[in-house]
Amino acid sequence: MLAGCRRALPAALGRVLRGRAARPGRRAVSTSWCPVGAAFDAKQQQQQLRGSAAGRETGLFGVPELSCPEGFQEAQDKALQESEQLVQKACSTPPGPKTVMIFDQLSDGLCRVADLADFVKIAHPDFAFREAAEEACRSIGTMVEKLNTDVELCQSLRRLLADEIVMSSLDPETRRVAELFMFDFEISGIHLDEEKRKKAVNLNIRILDLCNEFLTGTHLPNKIDKHVLPEHIRYNFTAEGNYLQVAGLHADCPDDLVREAAYKIFLYPNAEQLSRLEELLASRNSLAQLVGYDTFAHRALQGTMAKNPETVRQFLEKLSDKLSKRTQKDFEMMTKMKTKLNPQNSKLMPWDHPYYSGVLRAERYNIDPGLYCPFFSLGACMEGLNSLFSQLLGISLYAEQTQRGEVWSEDVRKLAVVHETEGLLGYIYCDFFQRPDKPHQDCHFTVRGGRLRENGEYQLPVVVLMLSLPHSTRGAPTLLSPGMMENLFHEMGHAMHSMLGRTRYQHVTGTRCPTDFAEVPSILMEYFANDYRVVNQFARHYKTGQPLPKNMVSRLCESKKVCAAADMQLQVFYAALDQIYHGKHPLKKSTTEILKETQEKVYGLPYVPNTAWQLRFSHLVGYGAKYYSYLMSRAVASMVWKQCFAQDPFDRAMGERYRREMLAHGGGKEPILMVQGMLQKSPSVEDFVDALVSDLDQDFETFIMDS
Repeated sequence: MLAGCRRALPAALGRVLRGRAARPGRRAVSTSWCPVGAAFDAKQQQQQLRGSAAGRETGLFGVPELSCPEGFQEAQDKALQESEQLVQKACSTPPGPKTVMIFDQLSDGLCRVADLADFVKIAHPDFAFREAAEEACRSIGTMVEKLNTDVELCQSLRRLLADEIVMSSLDPETRRVAELFMFDFEISGIHLDEEKRKKAVNLNIRILDLCNEFLTGTHLPNKIDKHVLPEHIRYNFTAEGNYLQVAGLHADCPDDLVREAAYKIFLYPNAEQLSRLEELLASRNSLAQLVGYDTFAHRALQGTMAKNPETVRQFLEKLSDKLSKRTQKDFEMMTKMKTKLNPQNSKLMPWDHPYYSGVLRAERYNIDPGLYCPFFSLGACMEGLNSLFSQLLGISLYAEQTQRGEVWSEDVRKLAVVHETEGLLGYIYCDFFQRPDKPHQDCHFTVRGGRLRENGEYQLPVVVLMLSLPHSTRGAPTLLSPGMMENLFHEMGHAMHSMLGRTRYQHVTGTRCPTDFAEVPSILMEYFANDYRVVNQFARHYKTGQPLPKNMVSRLCESKKVCAAADMQLQVFYAALDQIYHGKHPLKKSTTEILKETQEKVYGLPYVPNTAWQLRFSHLVGYGAKYYSYLMSRAVASMVWKQCFAQDPFDRAMGERYRREMLAHGGGKEPILMVQGMLQKSPSVEDFVDALVSDLDQDFETFIMDS
């Protein structure tokens, strides 16, 4: 019922409904809109946006109940009450398209609370709001698990699917949504007897709790007696009495000893976290086998581009083979650099890879981020995105004033997404700036999915983009490093997918699609962010107005290929580990022994005794058995870029094709069919691998120019 809901897409573009429903009327242009760049760069403009709204008050995201934490209880009670009425309605409705519409209403009512709460529980600065949202998530989650094993509710859908005459009269999107709802029932064990169904519900609830506990544990710092560490490196860590707190890997620190200490301390095994992971993996496997799958991976990969674990394994093995020699060369380069800088201890270790690859990039291409930041003010980058979307898709972004109580922090900006002929498509809330207790992660959250309402109006999608950017200073606007700029483009790709995946049904709107397809639009935006023709439209020095020189963009792009094979091999290792953990159970060895074996076989750098990196692998929660998705999505994005946009990144006809073939369907069409529609061919595993590997090749024109 809620399988598509509550996806935060970490580190993704409405369409006209396909002639089967009344087209919603065009939304009028608002006089309260202002240019997007000014809203992010000019403080006076920001104050104007807030000031005119001072007299009106509402709740978070304009939901009246959410003006205080207690409103979550009211919102969830209302959603649960409505869901009970809709269940009765679904059970008494004769088989037909109305059945699917009622199921989607049911999904929408629960998702509107669950999705919103999913964001608030991690991002709201007020603990009371976070706590209330957490409780709402749990209540709705429990309700969902019960609905997914409600036999009578399932029977109403089964009657529809069994009626061949009615099914043949339905349009493809409605048929697919009906099948997806049935899939949610089946993976929850609807076909089991009552005792086993109860067991499935309990397993699902336990898995939800374990996921939350494990996720919390991945971020907790480790403490160590400060006297254990040499005095000259202690200042790198936070002191707490006689202890030092190690809260991360310090991967960019130039001191090898600091990185080694951070790696060994931060990754030191925690018995409770290890127990959580083991129980989580075992519970997922038990649930999968209970409902009829060989492994959790088989269950998780149903409906994806890859379809099954065998295809994923083949993809990862072929990619690893193709990367092998390149990765070895990268490790040799890093070892030489380490020998040069630290001749006493030149063996390459896992804590060295991120640092020395960065040193090599900087040395070879002179890409000090400080040289680039003045050209990437946040306002200029937002205008660049606005210009790109306007040329490619006929879409503009406008800043819109918010009412008092609508946002959770005064520096959050609200953008209206407007099409040149279709009008207002939806809203993006931009939570871009650092603040205390805010997670340091770049994410896209669906807060409300789009759908065609019963009255013929279209429910506009609402999303949040969360970044961790520095605030502006007295003398300068917010300035982005090249990496921050690329992340902004990436997350805006998710947002445009949400805006333009204008499906009839909320269950498959926008980014509610298989994980290995959901990352394609966001990764494709990275290719635009690295193209000089695109960057040249907006990258201007914030003081002088001077454009960013072409050779600086070229050097930046080529620098990313330095040690890129080793970086990709590391991702293959993570994906392979994820597949083994979610493969055949009982596992042949402990999770740490599997980590050691897989790291040395797939990655190539030695395992460090008394470390357990898997206990920090937060993606095991949201991307369980699906971590490969980043690589497969990158392969598709690479093919789409090269075939469709490399020649002209502003090609409107190609932009419209991209919208029509890939963005418009959300999850309402099989992902591989969307890829085929865009590429005009069906890509093989070999095509995916070749696309990824060809991206690693150096551009000799740039190389010669810089030489």
